[in-house]
Amino acid sequence: MSKLRAAARSGRGLQQGAGDVRKSPRRCRENVSSHKDVLPPVSAQQSAYHLFSHPAEIEAFRKNLLAWYDKCKRDLPWRKLAASESDTNRRAYAVWVSEIMLQQTQVATVIDFYNRWMQKWPTLQALAKASLEDVNELWAGLGYYSRGKRLQEAAQKVVSERAGQMPGTAEELQKLLPGVGRYTAGAIASISYGQVTGVVDGNVIRVLCRVRCIGADSSSPAVGNRLWDLANALVDPARPGDFNQAMMELGATVCTPRAPLCMECPVKHHCRASCRVEKELEFASRRLLGQAASSFPQAPDLEECAAAATGICSLCPPATEPWDSSLGVANFPRRAAKKQPRAERTATCVLERRGHRREPEYLIVQRPSSGLLAGLWEFPSLPWGPEQKEKQQTEALLGHVQAWAGEAVARGCLRYVGEVGHVFSHIHQTYVVYSLLLGGDPEMASGGRDKELERPAFRWVTQAEFQKSAVSTAMKKVWKVFEQQSCEGRGPGKGCKRKRGADPLHVGQLKVEADCSRPLRQLSLEAFLKAPTGE
Repeated sequence: MSKLRAAARSGRGLQQGAGDVRKSPRRCRENVSSHKDVLPPVSAQQSAYHLFSHPAEIEAFRKNLLAWYDKCKRDLPWRKLAASESDTNRRAYAVWVSEIMLQQTQVATVIDFYNRWMQKWPTLQALAKASLEDVNELWAGLGYYSRGKRLQEAAQKVVSERAGQMPGTAEELQKLLPGVGRYTAGAIASISYGQVTGVVDGNVIRVLCRVRCIGADSSSPAVGNRLWDLANALVDPARPGDFNQAMMELGATVCTPRAPLCMECPVKHHCRASCRVEKELEFASRRLLGQAASSFPQAPDLEECAAAATGICSLCPPATEPWDSSLGVANFPRRAAKKQPRAERTATCVLERRGHRREPEYLIVQRPSSGLLAGLWEFPSLPWGPEQKEKQQTEALLGHVQAWAGEAVARGCLRYVGEVGHVFSHIHQTYVVYSLLLGGDPEMASGGRDKELERPAFRWVTQAEFQKSAVSTAMKKVWKVFEQQSCEGRGPGKGCKRKRGADPLHVGQLKVEADCSRPLRQLSLEAFLKAPTGE
């Protein structure tokens, strides 16, 4: 191994390019031996220390990782389908759906959604025929809702433009399918078609950065390109799909962001971050035992990038971010500081009426077809401007609600319910929740002025229908708070019965005049809508 280390320090080893290997499935299987375990030449700003320096090391890495994967892999529904499905189109579709669902979403959350999806739309053709409303309804609660829409659009494109035949290479998948990027294309092509191409997702980034001590910002283009080079050089040409899944599995279950299970890692002997941790522990143990200073070096004999001290290696951590012994291998990967989500506030009103059968019904409206939560349904909502005063905000909400409720709003009581927080990827949203019970003829509610207003789609739904509708997780949180307020005071084992006659408000709700049948203009708007003390 000393020769390998010397080669790494001096920049020797395999430097001749393989790049992103993309071949047709048949050629991949026939020419397995043609795959070279090599990397493109390093630039002047990158040290060969961060590469794999010898084919024997790469082969040992593959062997150890795949042996572990065969023994320890999780039993997941998409893996079963990929292994049992003989039709390549159906297999690629099954893998594709799983990869889209798994983007930014935990495996445990995805499993149930995936099973229901594949049961409802087992083929590409079935999904292409589905309505966007059905897609949104099934996707509701999974988050990042544009993924489902793009998945259906891509299915329709494959059916209409390619007669239902999935693209057969990673390059074609990425080029032709909306919502399919480099990682997803590589995963589908390697798992479904046996294409010898690597993948790089968050789990793989973590594994590679620790194995090769890559401490620079992993989101930078230079580091990203090197990680793809490493992934393509490491992938096993005989089992590319299994190898890529093994890398992701390792990052998800063993090489985790915090508290990694290094003792259980099948490739720990190839991990330079782990080696550094062991050397530091050995050094600390010697000091603890009180060995004479002359009997061991003053600093651990650590193998490090020779260019690190000069600060010119673009793959090493910045000099301003030294190794933190308390983190161990979790020093890697390093990422740029995450931008904090912006804070926004939205007022939303649960507008309720009695339906034809006297069953409670609730108004939901459809969001625009583009942007955040595109096409999903929500209670009537209104963003609150940061410069608006509280009185202006509540007046605006009342006007918004009156537009939906028509004349019946005069017989209702707008009540403050509470606040609900929900974090999107880039927004920390706070929903200020109100409720309004309408009276009178249900035909009147939101019906008298429809022709005068250009409105989005809307509908009145029962509680059961609301739960089945394509509503976001945030709206389900709003419903939960509203339901808790409505059911307050019920006894053990009793059904939820809301008191309508008297004022049922409790701490944290608006106090309003008992006689809500008077025209709203006779009330003081400020008193009517004033938030509770301490809000």
